[in-house]
Amino acid sequence: MKTKVTFTLPAANIIGAEECVLLGEFNNWNLEEGHYLKKQADGSMQVEVELETGNDYQYRYLLGNGRWVNDDNEKIISEMSGFPVENCIIRLATVTLDTIAEKPKAVKPKIKSAKQKSNIQVKDDLTKIEGVGKKIELLLYKNKIYTYKQLSKSTIKSLKEILEAGGSKFAMHNPGSWPKQSKLAADAKWEDLELLQKHLKGGK
Repeated sequence: MKTKVTFTLPAANIIGAEECVLLGEFNNWNLEEGHYLKKQADGSMQVEVELETGNDYQYRYLLGNGRWVNDDNEKIISEMSGFPVENCIIRLATVTLDTIAEKPKAVKPKIKSAKQKSNIQVKDDLTKIEGVGKKIELLLYKNKIYTYKQLSKSTIKSLKEILEAGGSKFAMHNPGSWPKQSKLAADAKWEDLELLQKHLKGGK
């Protein structure tokens, strides 16, 4: 049995990209079979996909600028090409006649689900910060820095200590601009962040 699922990528996760494609286990991560999202009035992007129920599907979004991003749904760490990658995951329970009949009484399970979600740590895509790659992002997560706000309040000294503790391949990175960039991201000042990042890269 199939069900229609609406995938939504928030405007804050798009960073000015004009094109976005949904890739995942449901299309074998094949770009030629990807589902292209449409821009919404609020700046977010959406696409509706028909999927088989009773399965779990991992997925991510590929922006037109080549950057991979996630939405705000449940995440899972998977190994891809020998590296740990944080993917989104959607779990589609099998719909039965019993569950359909009980749908009007679904208030209590929803309340319970909300409580469960409150225990899930919200994570921002820290790779939007210039100088933070996927491995450094995982290192920051390991040190309980999950959001732009937390990163913006971190001191340069503490960030250097985290990088040094991660090994020589991390110690060479300079986190000097990360708090400032993260403050702009936390305030959703994406255009200001882009200008700052261009300056950091030596652009005009």
